[in-house]
Amino acid sequence: MAEKNVIEGAKEFYFPGNQTGVLVIHGFTGSTQSMRFLGEQLANADFTVFGPRLIGHGTSPEDMENATYQDWIQTVEKGLAKLQETCKEVYVTGLSMGGTLTLYLAEHHPEIKGIMPINAAIHMPEMIKNYQEFINSNTRFIDGIGSDIKKNGVEELAYKQTPVKSMGEIIALTKKVREQLSTINIPAMIFASSVDHVVPPENSQEIYQSISSKERSIVSLELSYHVATLDHDKELIAEKCIAFIKG
Repeated sequence: MAEKNVIEGAKEFYFPGNQTGVLVIHGFTGSTQSMRFLGEQLANADFTVFGPRLIGHGTSPEDMENATYQDWIQTVEKGLAKLQETCKEVYVTGLSMGGTLTLYLAEHHPEIKGIMPINAAIHMPEMIKNYQEFINSNTRFIDGIGSDIKKNGVEELAYKQTPVKSMGEIIALTKKVREQLSTINIPAMIFASSVDHVVPPENSQEIYQSISSKERSIVSLELSYHVATLDHDKELIAEKCIAFIKG
């Protein structure tokens, strides 16, 4: 799908490093801006880091409306393959729907060394309810969900409008991923904000309980809302991810 005019700050990023790669995935209606600090910290630890831009993101809500969840899967599959070209081992982390896609990759690529989902979405009852209402009323766009951040003065680079059609895509993706969580048995560090106005924190608890990984932990983010990678806990997330990868 051809896309022009990627917003400044929303472009993909790639930092070459050693033979340990980390795929860093942004969330629904968001952009690579939300993951750049984490990506830079991982790169400072000498890892090779790639932060792809999900199709339909970082341009316009109209572009996103034309994207499917299969497009988003294709983006991260290509991202994984890109890192595997030069890296002996690859880890994956992602925020929100980026966390959902992280889980998807873990379900389909047991060669991944470990995953670090952050406020990952697998079941959002309120969104499902709202989606049904909006679809039935032929609503095309609704108010955006970006910038759920506790820290003052910080704004996420995300769409101000959410395409209703795209809500159907993330709902389908989360359902698909949720059904196969038990197939995941690679090491996992799950990050969950105590207060999250976008994805119910229960999602992370369910992920923790449903995966089959022997090595798994859950890290509570007490000082951040949904976009924790831009919030008070962003340094903590980076430190924990680096320690997890270094083992």
